[in-house]
Amino acid sequence: MALHNYRAAVPADLSAIRDLVGSAYGRWVPVIGREPLPMLADYEAALQHHDFDLLFDGDTLIGLIETALHPDHLWIENVAVDPSRQGQGWGSHLLQRAETRARAAGRTELRLLTNAAFDSNVALYQKLGYRITRREPFMGGTTLYLGKAL
Repeated sequence: MALHNYRAAVPADLSAIRDLVGSAYGRWVPVIGREPLPMLADYEAALQHHDFDLLFDGDTLIGLIETALHPDHLWIENVAVDPSRQGQGWGSHLLQRAETRARAAGRTELRLLTNAAFDSNVALYQKLGYRITRREPFMGGTTLYLGKAL
């Protein structure tokens, strides 16, 4: 992996966030027959309520992780990696960032949800120690709830 740096998102990043999420999730549209919910999210509101760690390679945004601190866990709302950088370990790197954030806040669990059809994402989460805690029907598919104890 190349040299990289993180910084918190600011309102001026909204367009770049939307573009990154759109390109990262675009590959799933033909799989599930619709735009995944992260492609439809209100990122202006999300920036007010969630933490965004933006991952850069030089000046190029290559990934992000969006999290929210809850009393008993750190919620991972979104992980997105530029398609040209997928499969290079950046998703794992972003998830490690969330673990660091959770530990710093005194939380001992991470939680997230994903579409069961996003097989490579589910495989990555399971490889990193997340376990499926619940399955729920959603819009003709299945939502998986996953958690990881720290």
